[in-house]
Amino acid sequence: MRIAILRRAPKASFSMDVYADGLIRGLKVVRPNWQIIECSPVLNIASVRQSNWIAGGQKYYERYWRYPRTLKNLDADIFHVIDQSDGYLCYWLKRYKKPNVVTCHDLINLIKPDTFQGRAKFPLISITAWKLAIQGMREANHILAVSSHTKKDAVEHLAIAPHNITVVPNAVDAIFHPLLPDDIDEFRRRRGIAKDTLCLLNVGSNNARKNILTILKTLAVLNTQGLPVMFWKVGADFNAEQKHFIKIHHLESCIAYLGRPDEATLVKIYNAADVLLAPSLYEGFGLTVLEAMACGAAVVAANATSIPEVAGDAAILTAPLDVDAIVKAIQQLYDHPRYREQLVQRGLERVKQFTWEKTAAHVANVYEQVLDKCSAYE
Repeated sequence: MRIAILRRAPKASFSMDVYADGLIRGLKVVRPNWQIIECSPVLNIASVRQSNWIAGGQKYYERYWRYPRTLKNLDADIFHVIDQSDGYLCYWLKRYKKPNVVTCHDLINLIKPDTFQGRAKFPLISITAWKLAIQGMREANHILAVSSHTKKDAVEHLAIAPHNITVVPNAVDAIFHPLLPDDIDEFRRRRGIAKDTLCLLNVGSNNARKNILTILKTLAVLNTQGLPVMFWKVGADFNAEQKHFIKIHHLESCIAYLGRPDEATLVKIYNAADVLLAPSLYEGFGLTVLEAMACGAAVVAANATSIPEVAGDAAILTAPLDVDAIVKAIQQLYDHPRYREQLVQRGLERVKQFTWEKTAAHVANVYEQVLDKCSAYE
């Protein structure tokens, strides 16, 4: 069987690269005789980020006209659109009578449109194009949702029939694993972290849905209580409002921004942290929860959207805006190291359920079912 993996433009989305790379690796293990073809728009990433109409026009021409037309003559048995933002391709694939599936990771921009603000050079055009794109999923032969919550959103907000959606969770890469204690101690020593300090971590963007301000409010309470904590922020830097909060609450000494590390350094950071804080207001999946668990960190996360189905019983779940509950959870983990270790062990067991081989096996079964169904109608 020949599978065409329709990726995002190179470097356009790190998370979609992780998904596509992991899925392809898994497919090569579970279906070694299949041939996999990778396709993506040909975009000049540097030029399309420029704030001018010419660059923007070139991007839209490539994505929505030239690239889709190339798929007509591509020889593949089934086409897999990797991201719902490219759902518009399903219009073209249906026209060309090409069997296809699309993965829906989340519908955040539709459900919480404020999250789209500040992320596009031409916001009105971009959000309109995005809405048309995701509506293209209705034309797909089948949809893969990364969580039950994402499936629920697709049913409610796009009126897609539940039987046309299969939940296939994401997975965590094998690079995320526990390191030797000496390596962890050395990393903490280099950063001047005392042994009795509880290192808290958040990994990801600084979008409003990530709820970073609640973490800072939690730190302010912990600081007044004298609990020895250090908060590491990885990914996007703090915004102006958050930096102002840090300054007026004198939190500079217990907060460090660690930038956007490469994967190997990120693994060290996860290992050196004691607790991942993930109080997100909305997640289509919540991959950082699994990454932290895989590296031996305890997790305190929101009991919202998809996070509970990802975390299971291996995390402390609280209401995302409940500062007192998050403070209580952190104090519990600090005061009871044995309980923290139990939570860590639950996390290490939990992540065994999320491998790219398992994900790929589910996806491969969907491919086969779609092709059988299409053949029946020929």
